[in-house]
Amino acid sequence: MKDRIYKIMQNEGLTNAEFAEKLGISTSSLSHIFSGRNNPSLEVVMRIHKACPYVNLNWLLYGEGQMKEEENPVPDLFASGNRMAENAEIARNPSGGADFSRENASDNHVFPPKETVIEKIKYIEKPQPKISEIRIFFDNGTFEVFRPEK
Repeated sequence: MKDRIYKIMQNEGLTNAEFAEKLGISTSSLSHIFSGRNNPSLEVVMRIHKACPYVNLNWLLYGEGQMKEEENPVPDLFASGNRMAENAEIARNPSGGADFSRENASDNHVFPPKETVIEKIKYIEKPQPKISEIRIFFDNGTFEVFRPEK
Protein backbone atom coordinates (compact mmCIF):
# COMPACT_ATOMS: atom_id res chain seq x y z
CA MET A 1 0.00 0.00 0.00
CA LYS A 2 2.90 2.36 0.67
CA ASP A 3 3.89 2.15 -3.01
CA ARG A 4 0.35 3.07 -4.05
CA ILE A 5 0.33 6.02 -1.65
CA TYR A 6 3.66 7.10 -3.15
CA LYS A 7 2.13 6.90 -6.65
CA ILE A 8 -0.74 9.13 -5.54
CA MET A 9 1.75 11.65 -4.18
CA GLN A 10 3.65 11.59 -7.49
CA ASN A 11 0.40 11.93 -9.43
CA GLU A 12 -0.42 15.03 -7.37
CA GLY A 13 3.10 16.37 -8.04
CA LEU A 14 3.73 17.08 -4.36
CA THR A 15 6.69 16.65 -2.04
CA ASN A 16 6.42 14.59 1.15
CA ALA A 17 5.82 17.72 3.22
CA GLU A 18 3.22 19.13 0.82
CA PHE A 19 1.38 15.81 0.57
CA ALA A 20 1.39 15.38 4.36
CA GLU A 21 0.02 18.91 4.75
CA LYS A 22 -2.69 18.21 2.17
CA LEU A 23 -3.71 15.10 4.11
CA GLY A 24 -3.51 16.87 7.46
CA ILE A 25 -0.92 14.49 8.94
CA SER A 26 2.63 15.07 10.11
CA THR A 27 5.53 14.69 7.71
CA SER A 28 7.07 12.14 10.05
CA SER A 29 3.91 9.99 9.92
CA LEU A 30 4.12 9.95 6.13
CA SER A 31 7.85 9.18 6.24
CA HIS A 32 7.21 6.28 8.62
CA ILE A 33 4.66 4.86 6.17
CA PHE A 34 7.07 5.18 3.22
CA SER A 35 9.94 3.61 5.18
CA GLY A 36 7.75 0.65 6.17
CA ARG A 37 8.04 1.40 9.88
CA ASN A 38 4.28 1.97 10.18
CA ASN A 39 1.35 0.79 8.14
CA PRO A 40 -1.16 3.45 7.16
CA SER A 41 -4.11 3.62 9.51
CA LEU A 42 -7.71 3.70 8.35
CA GLU A 43 -7.74 7.40 9.20
CA VAL A 44 -4.80 8.04 6.83
CA VAL A 45 -6.52 6.04 4.07
CA MET A 46 -9.72 8.03 4.54
CA ARG A 47 -7.76 11.32 4.51
CA ILE A 48 -6.12 10.26 1.23
CA HIS A 49 -9.51 9.48 -0.27
CA LYS A 50 -10.96 12.78 0.97
CA ALA A 51 -8.00 14.78 -0.37
CA CYS A 52 -7.89 12.83 -3.66
CA PRO A 53 -11.45 11.66 -4.35
CA TYR A 54 -10.50 10.28 -7.76
CA VAL A 55 -8.52 7.47 -6.09
CA ASN A 56 -10.17 4.08 -6.34
CA LEU A 57 -10.39 2.66 -2.81
CA ASN A 58 -10.11 -0.93 -4.07
CA TRP A 59 -6.88 0.00 -5.77
CA LEU A 60 -5.57 1.84 -2.72
CA LEU A 61 -6.49 -0.87 -0.21
CA TYR A 62 -6.08 -4.05 -2.24
CA GLY A 63 -4.18 -3.10 -5.38
CA GLU A 64 -7.17 -4.14 -7.52
CA GLY A 65 -8.21 -2.21 -10.60
CA GLN A 66 -6.95 1.18 -11.73
CA MET A 67 -5.76 4.05 -9.55
CA LYS A 68 -8.40 6.45 -10.85
CA GLU A 69 -12.06 5.60 -10.43
CA GLU A 70 -14.25 5.44 -13.48
CA GLU A 71 -16.73 8.29 -13.81
CA ASN A 72 -19.88 6.21 -13.20
CA PRO A 73 -18.76 2.76 -12.15
CA VAL A 74 -21.44 0.07 -12.17
CA PRO A 75 -20.31 -2.61 -9.72
CA ASP A 76 -20.88 -6.24 -10.63
CA LEU A 77 -22.26 -7.56 -7.38
CA PHE A 78 -22.05 -11.17 -8.53
CA ALA A 79 -18.48 -11.21 -9.84
CA SER A 80 -16.27 -13.65 -7.97
CA GLY A 81 -13.82 -11.97 -5.66
CA ASN A 82 -15.77 -8.72 -5.76
CA ARG A 83 -15.54 -6.90 -2.43
CA MET A 84 -19.07 -5.53 -2.74
CA ALA A 85 -20.45 -9.06 -3.21
CA GLU A 86 -18.55 -10.15 -0.12
CA ASN A 87 -19.92 -7.18 1.83
CA ALA A 88 -23.46 -8.00 0.66
CA GLU A 89 -22.99 -11.57 1.89
CA ILE A 90 -21.71 -10.32 5.22
CA ALA A 91 -24.73 -8.01 5.51
CA ARG A 92 -27.06 -10.99 4.93
CA ASN A 93 -25.20 -13.14 7.47
CA PRO A 94 -23.59 -10.74 9.93
CA SER A 95 -22.19 -13.43 12.21
CA GLY A 96 -20.23 -14.90 9.32
CA GLY A 97 -20.97 -18.37 10.67
CA ALA A 98 -18.85 -17.77 13.74
CA ASP A 99 -20.27 -17.64 17.23
CA PHE A 100 -18.89 -14.58 18.91
CA SER A 101 -21.66 -14.32 21.43
CA ARG A 102 -19.58 -15.64 24.30
CA GLU A 103 -16.54 -13.57 23.38
CA ASN A 104 -18.47 -10.34 22.96
CA ALA A 105 -21.06 -10.89 25.66
CA SER A 106 -20.93 -8.20 28.25
CA ASP A 107 -21.23 -9.17 31.84
CA ASN A 108 -24.30 -7.34 32.98
CA HIS A 109 -23.08 -6.38 36.41
CA VAL A 110 -25.62 -4.53 38.44
CA PHE A 111 -23.96 -2.14 40.82
CA PRO A 112 -26.01 -0.82 43.72
CA PRO A 113 -26.33 2.96 43.78
CA LYS A 114 -23.81 4.72 45.93
CA GLU A 115 -25.01 6.31 49.12
CA THR A 116 -25.55 10.01 48.94
CA VAL A 117 -23.21 11.84 51.25
CA ILE A 118 -24.61 15.02 52.74
CA GLU A 119 -22.04 17.35 54.16
CA LYS A 120 -23.10 19.74 56.85
CA ILE A 121 -21.16 22.92 57.26
CA LYS A 122 -20.91 24.14 60.80
CA TYR A 123 -19.97 27.74 61.33
CA ILE A 124 -18.09 28.55 64.49
CA GLU A 125 -18.66 32.04 65.79
CA LYS A 126 -15.41 33.73 66.75
CA PRO A 127 -15.43 36.92 68.78
CA GLN A 128 -14.43 40.05 66.91
CA PRO A 129 -10.77 40.89 67.47
CA LYS A 130 -10.12 43.99 69.52
CA ILE A 131 -7.34 46.49 68.92
CA SER A 132 -4.67 46.16 71.59
CA GLU A 133 -2.30 48.86 70.32
CA ILE A 134 -1.51 51.08 67.35
CA ARG A 135 2.07 52.04 66.47
CA ILE A 136 2.90 54.96 64.22
CA PHE A 137 6.43 55.23 62.85
CA PHE A 138 7.86 58.58 61.77
CA ASP A 139 10.51 59.28 59.15
CA ASN A 140 12.97 60.52 61.79
CA GLY A 141 13.10 57.01 63.36
CA THR A 142 10.76 57.71 66.26
CA PHE A 143 7.38 56.10 66.92
CA GLU A 144 4.39 56.44 69.23
CA VAL A 145 2.27 53.68 70.72
CA PHE A 146 -1.44 54.22 71.35
CA ARG A 147 -3.36 51.81 73.55
CA PRO A 148 -7.08 51.98 73.97
CA GLU A 149 -8.39 52.62 77.44
CA LYS A 150 -10.18 49.76 79.02
